Amino acid sequence: MPFSWIERPALVTGATGIVGSWLCEALLERGARVIAMVLDDDPQSRFYAESIDRRCAVVRGNLAEFTDCMRAINTHDADVVFHLGAQTIVGAALRDPLECFESNIRGTYNLLEAARRLPGLASRFVVASSDKAYGDSEILPYTEDMPLQGSHPYDVSKSCTDLLSHTYAHTYDMSVTIARCGNIYGAGDLNWSRIVPGTIRSLFLGERPILRSDGTMIRDYIYVRDVISAYILLAERATEDGVRGQAFNFSTGNKHNVLEIVERIGAAMSVAADPVIENSARMEILNQTLDSAKARKQLAWTSEWDLDRGLRETVAWYRAFLSRNAIAGR
Repeated sequence: MPFSWIERPALVTGATGIVGSWLCEALLERGARVIAMVLDDDPQSRFYAESIDRRCAVVRGNLAEFTDCMRAINTHDADVVFHLGAQTIVGAALRDPLECFESNIRGTYNLLEAARRLPGLASRFVVASSDKAYGDSEILPYTEDMPLQGSHPYDVSKSCTDLLSHTYAHTYDMSVTIARCGNIYGAGDLNWSRIVPGTIRSLFLGERPILRSDGTMIRDYIYVRDVISAYILLAERATEDGVRGQAFNFSTGNKHNVLEIVERIGAAMSVAADPVIENSARMEILNQTLDSAKARKQLAWTSEWDLDRGLRETVAWYRAFLSRNAIAGR
């Protein structure tokens, strides 16, 4: 019988984040009954500002509290779980590793354990991981059979998230799948320290964007719409042999350094970027690229958004957002 999202209860943790808001919206469009787990309310977030919350059952809770995880799944009969909730800022994790570990590691095993204890619920479980889980490697691009060896707080938290997910899939025969993406960009990211929203805001204000690195770091950049298609596809295929218990890289296959990203944003906004290069970043992985051949072969997934097209749509959203909310200087 074909998989259907109609009236299927789907729990999304981290719903107020960039990916969470897009995922909730996409699931609603497919007819799912969405349960959104949030920690803090932010009226500026796309989840609230675009009234996505009004079509969801909103559960306020902390992933680090096991009872909150149980309540989110049990009370709403969640059949599919998308675990996106995490502390996602590398600098914040460096300043406060305990909070990062509580959110990302404890939060993951709490949610997985809650699912394990509720037979008949959470039949499909998608974990949002990151290329950071691989840590530093002289061999690139990363492939899924490479070791997970994060060294710094955020990277280690993602390595642990992956290993915990693997444990529950293979020890308890749960239909858990793992998605590893690079730098996700698109409408709704209000973490201005990130290169895409930060650069757009600086150029919108007529300021020079500030680069914490020397601009030569190479990363995978993937548009949020591509990520959503990957997550939903994983959920739909999660019970299949060859997918259940597996991790998949999702990438456009193109790599860009930070300076190039800033220049492309400037081109999308028809201004010269002329960034200030601080070169103050520390304890960050130098170069990261992903090989998504496994996703192409086993899931028939391919990226549909190139960088320039994704940036044009992203810039248009931020222009409207910054103008509408008059948050210049925030």
